[in-house]
Amino acid sequence: MEIDNKKKLVSPTGVDVNTGLLHGSAFIKSPNYDVRKPGDTPELIVVHSISLPPNQFGGNAITQLFTNTLNPDEDPYFETIQHLKVSSHLLIRRDGAVIQYVPFHLRAWHAGVSEFEGRTACNDFSIGIELEGTDTTCYTASQYKALANVIKQLWQAYPSLSEHKVAGHDEIAPGRKTDPGVYFMWEALDRLLDTVD
Repeated sequence: MEIDNKKKLVSPTGVDVNTGLLHGSAFIKSPNYDVRKPGDTPELIVVHSISLPPNQFGGNAITQLFTNTLNPDEDPYFETIQHLKVSSHLLIRRDGAVIQYVPFHLRAWHAGVSEFEGRTACNDFSIGIELEGTDTTCYTASQYKALANVIKQLWQAYPSLSEHKVAGHDEIAPGRKTDPGVYFMWEALDRLLDTVD
């Protein structure tokens, strides 16, 4: 699956609350989503990391995973995960490019068994953002900038995110998940979020 590089390098400029899409990002629809339950609105942003094959960057394997088109012949690791039905709302590549897979008003399948502040099933009330990276690699300045920009746009678009709750996958699934990992600099993200554009 080819992605239009020119399109995906455009900076996000806002969220269309009618479609749940981020302006300026590439949109590749994942089949792995469902409708949120009545009354469930986005109240939490969950930061993840992913690399496919593990510890390798670039290529289309992440998109293939999220669209159920992963070819098990391309890498031995893919044989172990090709059966998974997973998705995230967004992926931020190493260069800061943003790809959207699931509209924000729909429920992406990114959190799994999870709990935040006593509430389980975080997929029901969260937006999942994947960073192309690993637990043992520093993230790029472009990724932090893009992530902060996206979060600010989401805060503006969805009043239900008014408490500005942002958590790592490791925080909502401790012991089961470790991403975005110790190399993710929450202080750097906080500084960017505090900056007025």
